[in-house]
Amino acid sequence: MGKSKASIGLKEAISIGIGGMVGGGIFAVLGLAVSLAKGGTPVAFLLAGLLALITSYSYVNLSKSYPDQGGTVKFINQGFGKSVFSGAMNNLLWVSYIIMLSLYASAFGSYAPNLIVLTGNKTIDFHIYASAIIVIATAINYYSITIVGKIESYAVIIKLIILLGFIGIGAYGLFGNPNMEQLAINEWETPVKLFAGGMVIFVAYEGFELIANAAPDIVNPIKNIPKAYYYSVVFVIILYIIIAFVTVGSLPFKQIADAQDYALAEAAKPMLGKLGFSIITVAALISTFSAINASLYGGSRVNYEIAEDDELPHHFLSKFWNQPIGLLITSISTLVLVNLLKLESISTAGSVGFLLIFGVVNFVGYKLSKDINGNKVIPFAGFILCLIALFILISQQYQSNLAGVVIAIGIIIMCFIMEYIYKKTERAQIDG
Repeated sequence: MGKSKASIGLKEAISIGIGGMVGGGIFAVLGLAVSLAKGGTPVAFLLAGLLALITSYSYVNLSKSYPDQGGTVKFINQGFGKSVFSGAMNNLLWVSYIIMLSLYASAFGSYAPNLIVLTGNKTIDFHIYASAIIVIATAINYYSITIVGKIESYAVIIKLIILLGFIGIGAYGLFGNPNMEQLAINEWETPVKLFAGGMVIFVAYEGFELIANAAPDIVNPIKNIPKAYYYSVVFVIILYIIIAFVTVGSLPFKQIADAQDYALAEAAKPMLGKLGFSIITVAALISTFSAINASLYGGSRVNYEIAEDDELPHHFLSKFWNQPIGLLITSISTLVLVNLLKLESISTAGSVGFLLIFGVVNFVGYKLSKDINGNKVIPFAGFILCLIALFILISQQYQSNLAGVVIAIGIIIMCFIMEYIYKKTERAQIDG
């Protein structure tokens, strides 16, 4: 499709993957991960990362064989045709983008009042900030897509410099810190809880799939597509494990729990005091803002692609202020979700959605292994692992976060019902 206009080099492709993963995810879910996995938090991040790495194998082969701006949407259609199942999965992908946007906006709303207090009531301030950032990002997306790209490229550099600085200073600050004992194996949760903790925060890794949307424009795709996926995922796994290690070694569990929604900023306090807290808070605001910006654009594109593939009504192809109507719908849906749901419920629903989608993509990688010159075993292992992860996540969260599980399963059922009704109506119109 776009060999003549291939314009994305290896560095840019890797930064798309890293930028997609190190968006707002780590800032939003770090405290949640510690509350679930305790001293084994680095292991929880490793387990989630390994599942992302196995899944990236299917993405590599599918991106090389079917380079398309539709990315995941096209892969699912390639594997299952344009059926009710593929339509429901693609709709779930769009809804999962909205859930991710809510997660990022929730993180922004939690961090921002630590810098500027508006009303003095943390709950009210949270809702004001979380809603305002979605409105501002929507306005930027309507104003200029070029600005969205520029914000993203600068934000990736800024947040990585700050996070690497946090790691460097934090690691130095760990010497002699009594909280280091919290990393001992006897402070870890049970293996099942560790795995469940890793799966709840799996959303922190989902962004690597954005490389698929850029695949048609990647220079020397046969060599660079695999490198872009593997380098970005491995880099982020290492980054997250070290951040988790530094955080758990810096603060007592109770302090992390009290600051659950802004744990990373709190973890900078022992080494750099109020200044460290403020620097990480700024990094979180830049990261979550850039992630909202990019995900709004990505979500509206996914919605447009699904409608173009006849899996959503063609009304979604219409434009509003020169942008797909899906941008406005994505934005309004995000506003509703972030103001209704708690962080853990948002994270659970997002992880369930992406685990199911990645399971399906792994199955497509297995099913089409001959066509895409791929190994059969790795995608099938990825498919089985995604299913096991889903089962463990749902059963563990069922006990502690029933609302999140009900919302997640409700969303999946809704996607199937919507697609079934749409396909039936469409058939009736053709027959009539």
